[in-house]
Amino acid sequence: MVLRSVAFGTMMAAAIVPASAKVASHPVADAQALEMAKKAIAFRSVRGPGNQTPQTLAYIKDQLVAGGFSPSDVTITPVDDTAYMIARWPGSDPKAKPLVISGHMDVVEAKPADWQRDPFTPVVENGYLFGRGATDMKFDGAIAVAALIELKREGYKPRRDIIIEFSGDEETTMKTGKIIADKLRNADIVLNIDGGGGVLDEVTGKPRYFTWQGAEKSYSDFQMTVTNPGGHSSAPRKVNAIYELSAALLRIGAYRFKPEVNDLTRASLTESAKYETPEIGAAMRAFAANPEDQAAIETLAADPATVGRIGTTCVATLISGGHAENALPQRATANINCRIFPGHKPADIMAELARVANDPAVTFKDVTEGSVATAASPVRADFVGAVKKALGSVYPGVPVFPSQASGASDSMWFRANGVDSYGASPMFTKASEDFSHGLNERAPIANVAPSITYYMSLFSDLSN
Repeated sequence: MVLRSVAFGTMMAAAIVPASAKVASHPVADAQALEMAKKAIAFRSVRGPGNQTPQTLAYIKDQLVAGGFSPSDVTITPVDDTAYMIARWPGSDPKAKPLVISGHMDVVEAKPADWQRDPFTPVVENGYLFGRGATDMKFDGAIAVAALIELKREGYKPRRDIIIEFSGDEETTMKTGKIIADKLRNADIVLNIDGGGGVLDEVTGKPRYFTWQGAEKSYSDFQMTVTNPGGHSSAPRKVNAIYELSAALLRIGAYRFKPEVNDLTRASLTESAKYETPEIGAAMRAFAANPEDQAAIETLAADPATVGRIGTTCVATLISGGHAENALPQRATANINCRIFPGHKPADIMAELARVANDPAVTFKDVTEGSVATAASPVRADFVGAVKKALGSVYPGVPVFPSQASGASDSMWFRANGVDSYGASPMFTKASEDFSHGLNERAPIANVAPSITYYMSLFSDLSN
């Protein structure tokens, strides 16, 4: 995930974006990363019949074993129609807690008829890798694997175990992510390569800024239901399940949860304000300084790209009602999807929604699958220092600051077990070209060489 940015114009962009450093040369790893990404994208690793996540992981295992990992240190475990993988590179100090590199190899469904190119036929064109998983997140996973293999090739010896793991249902039930986190609850730190990242300037294509993620909002689904005896449609009654539900939904739609900040979002708003339009940037700075600034709240709440950064949001996503065209509805239901700011329990948010609905006939039920509320990870000096060093080696002078994700990732399972987890992907893209979960997903292949160097620096520093 990357934060939204708006270009200020060519002159301003040129003034703030430094030239990239001369990236260390790892041609074998660079070529291997791109080839692995293409092979991984070709597997249709989508939940349901024909799910090829297990085959994707088997291919990744083959690459790790060929790169020097012991076959016995790379395990693939089937779960339902998917699977997960855990690969261990033993360190020299068995008492040291391991470094975990976390990702996933399942992807969101993609219908070939809707795409300009087949989503599961990787294509390199005009400097981009096209295909489902190019940004979320097979490309990034392939680069991380290639970086580890390159470290082995160069003779690196870690002090602590390095574990790379890929879950198999992060985009759906997130069941395997929890299994992995429970197995690795003794980890020292987790680098989630499914989070963080950099933003490229819309005009020049140069790096503007980079963020790492230290927290994420909790995902919750709440079902609202109204029931009624129903009856013949020729004899309408004053009480109607669809009308009651609709009225409650309108009250919820007009409601705003209390805006708030934490240390991560305050830093993120303050720093990212420099890259926004003057109006949005000023509102970000004002809100970071005073989260009760009503003018700033109105400005940020009116923008879909910023409303989620200033507190909990809840929105209706599904609705169903009635059972026949000529009958009064006996039942009407709706789903409310919430992204909950860290520090709040889902039960408390559901209770707040019930108060806003203000109708005893409307019942609420938590129907969330695969999510848990967690607090932010601490701002660890070793992690932040290693990230700044790694990024500075390929993009000197590019600003680095923290962020909070609006959606759930496998980091939540580790944080729930008390393990610090951070989004740390080095992938850069333009905000206008982030098509994760959407049509014609693609990523710039220029990411490969600097990302290999970045990962090799980060992995080695944090495993020592």
